[in-house]
Amino acid sequence: MTKIKTILIDDERKALSILKNKIERYCPDLDIIAETQSPEKGLELIDKLQPQLVFIDIAMPVMNGFDVLANVKKPNFEIIFVTAFDQYAIDAINYSAIGYLLKPVDNETLITTVIKASKNIADKSALEKNKLLIENLGIQNFQKKKIVIPSADGLEFVKIDAIIHCEGVDGYTKIHFSNQKPILSSQSIGHFNKLLQQQDFYLVHKSHLINLEHIKKYLNEGYVLLSENHKVPVSRNRRQDFLNNLKG
Repeated sequence: MTKIKTILIDDERKALSILKNKIERYCPDLDIIAETQSPEKGLELIDKLQPQLVFIDIAMPVMNGFDVLANVKKPNFEIIFVTAFDQYAIDAINYSAIGYLLKPVDNETLITTVIKASKNIADKSALEKNKLLIENLGIQNFQKKKIVIPSADGLEFVKIDAIIHCEGVDGYTKIHFSNQKPILSSQSIGHFNKLLQQQDFYLVHKSHLINLEHIKKYLNEGYVLLSENHKVPVSRNRRQDFLNNLKG
């Protein structure tokens, strides 16, 4: 089996050394072909060596990890971002279904993340996801961003403002849109709740996550009417909190 050509970029010498050591110990399918503390040098290495996988720190002086990605002519490689806790950065990465590791890097998480990246390399989905991340970073309005939704056919790239609500169905999630047919995602409703709830979405029922921008009316019988006449139940034990949330 051919090993995965891998480049490491981190401005901290110690962090770079620790990551390299862990990869050599726990990820035998990776071949570290280059490493650097310089983001600018990292760009040159990516262009010259054409890696399949790049580990890159987000917080670096002069040029951060996102800047490096945005300056690659054709970012057709899998990325695993490495970062200290940064919710904004993590949200942006999650919307694009790209892998990340929190410092200090946990061994088991490293192994799991590399396995996912290896599968993504086989699926050849990196270019579109990387483009999506770059696009999202330039958009301030949350509703105008896009997310990646795994479906039976592959990956769907959809605008958040087009999502009316997410419906949990037997461990899967049916996504209802304002401008296209529903998509059945292999991810659970819990995945989308975690991904979207902190913004303009609300879990009104254990099986229903709604986009607050699509609310048309709250019905006293315990339902909410959404765009295109979608009628969704609101759990009895969540009604008061939900109404308080609407009133601001």
